[in-house]
Amino acid sequence: MSEMKKDPKPYLDPYISGALLGVVLFAAFFLTGNGLGASGALNRLEIALVKLFSPGHVDCVTYLASMGAGDLNPLDSGPVFMLLGTFLGGMISGIFNRRFKVELRKGPRISNRNRIVFALLGGIIMGYGARLARGCTSGQALSGGAVLSVGSWAFMFSVFIGGYLLAFFVRKLWT
Repeated sequence: MSEMKKDPKPYLDPYISGALLGVVLFAAFFLTGNGLGASGALNRLEIALVKLFSPGHVDCVTYLASMGAGDLNPLDSGPVFMLLGTFLGGMISGIFNRRFKVELRKGPRISNRNRIVFALLGGIIMGYGARLARGCTSGQALSGGAVLSVGSWAFMFSVFIGGYLLAFFVRKLWT
């Protein structure tokens, strides 16, 4: 007897999703005193990795030492647990809704290799920008926007404008 493959469940309505995201953001501020964001947690993961191989370096660099010098555990931080919960929650949701799979999404005019190279390059640029801006897109846009930070709103508009301008040049790779 063969088992039929089940179709994925439909996505949640975007208005309901947005309202739920607002509730999660409020809960994050209320429970932790911080909003949502991932770059701080990734930064702490990086410090833990550096500390594993060169603890003296972490102790000597003021920025790193503030989060991981001596007996300080850089992973003992709310954002690290939030990042872990986001990852696990997304995975559980994907499995539950039959959307969990490993795939490479790309347009027909780009090779797998180039898609991976561009994705890594974009990730590196965004990671550097997140540290430079002192927050990732979720931290800046959601958390900063929610508290009406002028810098966060300027960041959001810049991201959207930059995305639309760049899309003009790369759209042919996706069609």
